[in-house]
Amino acid sequence: MFDFSHPFYRPLWLRIAITLVCLGWGVMELLIGSPGWMVVGFGFGAICAYKLLLTYEPPAEGE
Repeated sequence: MFDFSHPFYRPLWLRIAITLVCLGWGVMELLIGSPGWMVVGFGFGAICAYKLLLTYEPPAEGE
């Protein structure tokens, strides 16, 4: 669905920022009492943390 090996995601600070924004969205929805969107925010945050931080492999130099 998403190409997590795209060169756009190469900088570590960007991958961390994307993950924190998604998790922050989940926290915000938790605080305002919206459980459905909270699950979506935390779900995106978990996917980003796994794909962009734990298992990220940078693209080859030629790409």
